Amino acid sequence: MAENKKSSVLSEGISLYQKGDYTSALTFFISLPDNSETDNIELAYYIGLCYAKLDRYDDALLYLEQVVTSEKENPRVLQCRYLLAVIYAMVGKKRLADFELNKLLETGYKKASVYSSLAYIAWVQGDAEKCMEYYKNALDEEPENPTALNGMGYVLACQDKDLTKALSYCKKALDKQPDSAACLDSVGWVYHKLGLKSDAEKYLLQAHNLKPENKEILEHMQICQVEAQ
Repeated sequence: MAENKKSSVLSEGISLYQKGDYTSALTFFISLPDNSETDNIELAYYIGLCYAKLDRYDDALLYLEQVVTSEKENPRVLQCRYLLAVIYAMVGKKRLADFELNKLLETGYKKASVYSSLAYIAWVQGDAEKCMEYYKNALDEEPENPTALNGMGYVLACQDKDLTKALSYCKKALDKQPDSAACLDSVGWVYHKLGLKSDAEKYLLQAHNLKPENKEILEHMQICQVEAQ
């Protein structure tokens, strides 16, 4: 009965989160009074998720770390460990990300996603060979994983290796995630590498419209525009 009461206290915020209204959900969760009889770890979990969705990564880390380090048994620990790894990678804490991801591999949690994240870290660190090895591991685990497909295609294109195969990988990823700026950017970049400028510009423009603040997409567009002159 007590557990049900604790869950019901959070239900309004959870509903807002599930609707994608992360700001309102966060406001609800952090406004709960201390005597609201909530499960503090459950509350930390949802506050961490909201901060992550709002790209407030330092704040997200504070709450997600509470879930992972809690002595209380919680089925969401693995999910939070993965989110921590992704955020660590995004904020430049590559060693911590690598540590968390390798811990997850030991558990067998979402191996394709974990391998893809390890591939990203290897790429950022300049180890293209290790990056491709991780993407291959991801695709061995889950051949239709869009992140791994897109990543493999993009890395092949950046290295000017087997561009036809690179396009195939990226197109498959885009078919699965047609509204993904990352996938649109990758397809556009492969077309650029193939010398198909109009196709490249079309996809890169779509990617830029979805994520106008993304520096990498903007850089790709500028390169294409300069070379087209």
